[in-house]
Amino acid sequence: MELDATDRAIVTELSRDGRVSIAALAERIHVSRAHCYSRLNRLQDAGVITGFTVTVDPVRAGFGASAHVALKLRQHNWRELRARLLSIPEISQVSLIGGNMDVMMMVRARDIADLRRVVFEQLQGLPGVVDTQTYMIFEDHSSDAYLQQDGADRD
Repeated sequence: MELDATDRAIVTELSRDGRVSIAALAERIHVSRAHCYSRLNRLQDAGVITGFTVTVDPVRAGFGASAHVALKLRQHNWRELRARLLSIPEISQVSLIGGNMDVMMMVRARDIADLRRVVFEQLQGLPGVVDTQTYMIFEDHSSDAYLQQDGADRD
């Protein structure tokens, strides 16, 4: 689905505040409520918007140690491994990647000892895991600037 400026504006505003009302959203992007509502439904039906969520500060929520953990695997059933990884409560994101490692995860733990437990006791013991690399996170920032890009601008 090709996103136009109105679609991108809706997605951008919702990524900033997923609880915004349709009336306020329509006002922010300068369209009617009915038009905004139909566009929002279209974005959901097309799978562009897959849900609404809240942004949590992990440190204030009690997770003082965060790391990206990469796994190197032997041949393995990716779907089975993905399900096992996502069942570990401290893992918030799992990505299949290319390069020297095969999987990259975001791990949020209470403290360094808890992070160590997840890596050494849970991840390294999984079938097919050959190696792990842990990259501690000292600061965390995210951006939704990519949503502002016009698809027509890309070559």
